Amino acid sequence: MRSSFRLSHSIALFALATLLLSACAKPIAKFTSDLSDNTAPATVKFANESVKAETYLWDFGDGKTSTEANPAHRYSASGNYLVTLKASAKNKMALDSHRIQIVGPINCMVEITTPYGKMVISLSDKTPGHRDNFIKLVEEGFYNDLLFHRVIDGFMIQGGDPTSRGAAKQARLGTGGPGYQIPAEFNQELAHVKGALAAARTGDAGNPERKSSGSQFYIVSGRPVTERDLDAMQTRKGITYSTETRKAYLENGGVPFLDADYTVFGQVVEGMDVIDAIAKAATSGQDRPIEDVTMQVRVIN
Repeated sequence: MRSSFRLSHSIALFALATLLLSACAKPIAKFTSDLSDNTAPATVKFANESVKAETYLWDFGDGKTSTEANPAHRYSASGNYLVTLKASAKNKMALDSHRIQIVGPINCMVEITTPYGKMVISLSDKTPGHRDNFIKLVEEGFYNDLLFHRVIDGFMIQGGDPTSRGAAKQARLGTGGPGYQIPAEFNQELAHVKGALAAARTGDAGNPERKSSGSQFYIVSGRPVTERDLDAMQTRKGITYSTETRKAYLENGGVPFLDADYTVFGQVVEGMDVIDAIAKAATSGQDRPIEDVTMQVRVIN
């Protein structure tokens, strides 16, 4: 009888000690990151290896946070980011931090923020005049609060007219600019596939050299394109589409009839859905969105 009591008493003490140790144990915060592609814009996947934690709070070092266990985070700009994971259990908490390096892309990148979301655009080094002018205007804040004033679904979305800033609903837009033009920079490697960034311009009659507007641009939304369409454009315009360009047209669509007539100087690499959303916005008789579509533009690399 006495032996049985001692055994039961020992088991109870062991259980109590185990419970106390469990209650006193702090969580351990630990994570790793996948940096197989760290060129901006880059999506980094984080693997949570924490122990005894119930909730998580991630700080990605760029002002963004997450409470997911294993998040993936998109870095738009290059930089050295301190990523911190806070792992918590009840009233106890542990931290783990690592620095990750996101490097800049070869080409300059800009970000256009609209009410429909953000687009990231890679500017081409094959059109240095247009690239440098666009960067200059962006850094001066020229485009901030301007409108996408002309929108045609299946064709393009156009903006960059300085007179569109705060324009009345009935105002006629599309003739404004910085007071100068840019010489054309046609390049057969840069075509009007969906997402292409190109310069607007006045018509051939008054602009036989096809010089570009100093500030107005459009982004192609486009329509489906066939092999026959591309063959016809090659014959009509004396251009030759590369295998890569043909593939892009056939998979994503575009407006090839504008090739060699307007300068393409960039390509949307993130935010194709934003182009579609703006292109489908309800418009007035002048192709102006009924609800203003404003832009904020910044250089991110």
